[in-house]
Amino acid sequence: MKKSVYVLVFIAFALGGCSSMKIDEIKNSAQRLVLEEYFSGKTRAWGLFEDRFGTIRRQFVVDIDGKWDGTELVLNEDFTFADGEKSNRVWRIRKLANGTYEGSANDIIGVATGTVGGNALHWRYVLDLEIAKGRTMAVQLDDWMFLQPHGVLMNRARMSKFGIELGQITISFSKISEDSSNKKTAATNLQPYAADSAKAYQPSGIFYKTATRHPNIPNSQ
Repeated sequence: MKKSVYVLVFIAFALGGCSSMKIDEIKNSAQRLVLEEYFSGKTRAWGLFEDRFGTIRRQFVVDIDGKWDGTELVLNEDFTFADGEKSNRVWRIRKLANGTYEGSANDIIGVATGTVGGNALHWRYVLDLEIAKGRTMAVQLDDWMFLQPHGVLMNRARMSKFGIELGQITISFSKISEDSSNKKTAATNLQPYAADSAKAYQPSGIFYKTATRHPNIPNSQ
């Protein structure tokens, strides 16, 4: 019996989604990320979700319109997925003291918390997943963003439940000028693989969807 318990504990740690990286390890980076400055105005991102087995389940492009009023950063995010599906979500992020932030969105349980240091943001929150009509499940997101030269922001997030990793999300953000922010471009960028996406990106049974079709979760249709 004890041996079985030890095996289960080992598996949980081996598959754990919690990051061992610390923001203090990055705070002296030459690059400096100021969240409200980076996301003010127009930003475009390209991303994908892969399950715990390394299978890509969803790909998407997102156009972000950010507004900063000195206290709150509002991010209006329009997603276009590889299968042609579209969705929208709105983040409201408040800047606190000592490089910390709090945020909320309609499918976030409680408050998202983040800390900036050097070129990085460490962002954690609990996502409320719709697993069936009228039923939801809370999962944890451990999210890291890293500012790179030429305005590129790299994002890597781990999704977990009870410490067991369910999948990872990779996103690359880039600032765009006003004359190149036509959202038709985002849809066009997805066309090369949109035709076969219904076959290629069907999820396994353990993955679900959110009411707002959060990009971190594969399509469960």
